Amino acid sequence: MAVVCGSAWERGAREVVVIAKAHAKRIPEWKVREVEELTELVKTHRTFVIVDLTKVPTAQLQRIRRKLERKLGGQVVMRVAKNTLMRLALQRAGVDTKKLEEYLTGTNMFIFSNLNPFEIALALDKVYATKPAKPGDVAPTEIVLPPGNTGFKPGPIMSVFGKLKVPIRVQGGTIWIAKETRVAKPGDVISPELASVLQKLGIEPIIVKLKPKAAYEGGVVIPADKLMIDLEEYRSMVAQAYMAALMVGAEIGYPEPEILEKVAIPLAVRRALAVAAEAGYVTPETAEYVIGTAVRRALAVVAALGDTAKELGIEVQVAAPAAPAAEEKKEEKEEEKEEEKKEEVGEEELAAGLESLFGF
Repeated sequence: MAVVCGSAWERGAREVVVIAKAHAKRIPEWKVREVEELTELVKTHRTFVIVDLTKVPTAQLQRIRRKLERKLGGQVVMRVAKNTLMRLALQRAGVDTKKLEEYLTGTNMFIFSNLNPFEIALALDKVYATKPAKPGDVAPTEIVLPPGNTGFKPGPIMSVFGKLKVPIRVQGGTIWIAKETRVAKPGDVISPELASVLQKLGIEPIIVKLKPKAAYEGGVVIPADKLMIDLEEYRSMVAQAYMAALMVGAEIGYPEPEILEKVAIPLAVRRALAVAAEAGYVTPETAEYVIGTAVRRALAVVAALGDTAKELGIEVQVAAPAAPAAEEKKEEKEEEKEEEKKEEVGEEELAAGLESLFGF
């Protein structure tokens, strides 16, 4: 009985070994290394960006990767990896994958870096590659055929140029485009004829960019729509905040050189001049403001009186609008005559006017 049990145990042990070996064979060595490397990348970088590679041709992807590496100065590591392997690496690195599940679908590239994720997103938006157009593609920008020798021999292609309304001529046994011609506007669908001509001319009008799905930094997931920021809008917001801070500093009298020079002192001068104008305090520095205020008040009084002002013998000379260029000389002569007729205001009359307005 003991022998039987021993034999059964040995058979069971052998089966366990066989099963274990079978499971070990199911996990290729390259996958094990890939997970280890991805885990290390997650641990040693503060952020990573998930980039969608759907419909991105391999040739264009390689070009964009090289441009990104040059633009970001080698501060990024880019890896195309299977989502299952990346998910396992994230779990080993202690990252909660529940927040990232919706982005770990399709074909992805992962960009690891210690840079700000917004900086990476901006770089992705600026870097692109081009590819040949296919029938049905939408023109991202205006497509123009340059003038010159196409290298094509006269033949059926001449009718294609005619259909595209491209002026051509035959010279030296080849077809020449007579002048620069726009063959598509942004948003136009590219026809089979145009796609054929563009490919033969070596023109690649379709722009390929890498689109981020999301970024992960310090436990925070940033969706793509939050990654792409409007720099001009943020620049304006920062400028407004800066000016608001200066104004607050000026109001509370904060003794910062920048606040004093840019806001506090100019603001104090303007307020002092306004007080002088209101009080009628005349000095060489304030005379212009005092007189200007007096004139504006006088004109306001005349306007308020309306027709009564004319009955009181008060008339205000209003400057005529600028004359057209053709009548400029004639108007200038008439204005000169009118100026000669005007009476100059004497110092005594000016003083009397100020006294009546301000009571000094």
